[in-house]
Amino acid sequence: MANKTTKTLSVLMAGALAVGLTACGGNNGGNTGTNEGASGGNGGDKGGEKATITFQNIYPDSSDPKYQMIRTIVANYEKDHPNVKIELDSLNTDQQKLKLKTQAASKEVPDITIVNPAAQMQPFVEADLFAPLNEMVEKNGLKDTFQEGILDYYTFDGNLYALPDGNNIGLVYYNKALFKQAGVEVPTTFEGMVEAAKTLKAAGITPIAIGEKDSWTGSFLFMNVLLRTNGPGFLQDVADGNKTFNDPAFAEAVDAFQSLVQVGAFQEGATSFDYNAGENLFKTGKAAMYYMGSWATGGIETSEVNKDDNIGVFKFPTVNGKGNPDEFMLAPGSAFAVSKNSKHLDVTLDFLNYFMQNYPIEAFKVKGAVGVAQTIEEDFAAAGYSNMAIQVLDLFKDVKGGDISFDNTMNPGTSQVHLTSIQNLFVSKKDAADVAKEHQKAFEENNK
Repeated sequence: MANKTTKTLSVLMAGALAVGLTACGGNNGGNTGTNEGASGGNGGDKGGEKATITFQNIYPDSSDPKYQMIRTIVANYEKDHPNVKIELDSLNTDQQKLKLKTQAASKEVPDITIVNPAAQMQPFVEADLFAPLNEMVEKNGLKDTFQEGILDYYTFDGNLYALPDGNNIGLVYYNKALFKQAGVEVPTTFEGMVEAAKTLKAAGITPIAIGEKDSWTGSFLFMNVLLRTNGPGFLQDVADGNKTFNDPAFAEAVDAFQSLVQVGAFQEGATSFDYNAGENLFKTGKAAMYYMGSWATGGIETSEVNKDDNIGVFKFPTVNGKGNPDEFMLAPGSAFAVSKNSKHLDVTLDFLNYFMQNYPIEAFKVKGAVGVAQTIEEDFAAAGYSNMAIQVLDLFKDVKGGDISFDNTMNPGTSQVHLTSIQNLFVSKKDAADVAKEHQKAFEENNK
């Protein structure tokens, strides 16, 4: 079993750069993939076997363009395949993770489910729950639609087990009108971000929206702070025995992160807001900033808050003068995996092939194509994408490296302690040394 935590980030960088370089091109007749001949095998004819396929997904929010997009593709497939019924099980991210763990324990994985890359999906692969996609991805040229190197994060021992929906970077979205109302400028340092939060709070404006009930959201932000205080590769150095969590860079990141929490930067009761509820605070104009992966662009793009180009973006700034803003938190996306024990395996593989062929096409139509994992050679500006979306696409061109998330790097046991530890910082302040010891203890106990 290949351990994906030791993987370098070079292939992701190639993919991330590809997004920016192709997405702003002027080739309006370019290829976003094709649905011609996308159905083949036992699922590809209208008189095929009767089958009901359960499609677990993380698009429950009707305000997200991908909510309607997935339903459009499903409806089109069902129209062409009247004997096939696709049942959608739409959950938020943390709900889906918990449900999949329960399903995996009883080996009752849905026909199609969602997994996260590298370390997060490795236990499921080791449990032999997923069907290899090597042969399916070669059909209809599907493999060639993906950005270079991105599929490596879902490949173990030469077998590809999932197809990603995105290839993203972490950034800060901001509400121009609320910044103007409070007299705040776009911060160029983390310390300036803390001061901006204080000023916004004093003006009666929630500075930063977050959905910390889904604990990965706070971790994702914290890891960008650590990326600045240490530079890339901290977790890899810990895994390799070259550093421990007691390193000064980790403590500095904890203290910096807590300084943001302690000035009241986040909404009251942040740990009771799930991902969608947190994001909707920003999308409805009730918060001035929102740190998230670029996959959030589509939902923000089409929301009322972005009317009249009201939303801008900026890179995560330096912390105590440290770090390079061109190093980003990198997020190879959640991905679609097929149950090895699917009762209708051929039909399921056929549908997933069709779905991924059409994913970039339909996502582009509904303003949800920023940060997809497949190459899109279309003119986003000509298609009516906002200045904010174009700014996000331009940021991809600046990527000079970075890190992937904690839970995509470390083993699940250590990751869970980390997620809980960072979530607790939203409730009460803790000594950075104690947070470090908590992490180190979990790492040592889970690496015996």
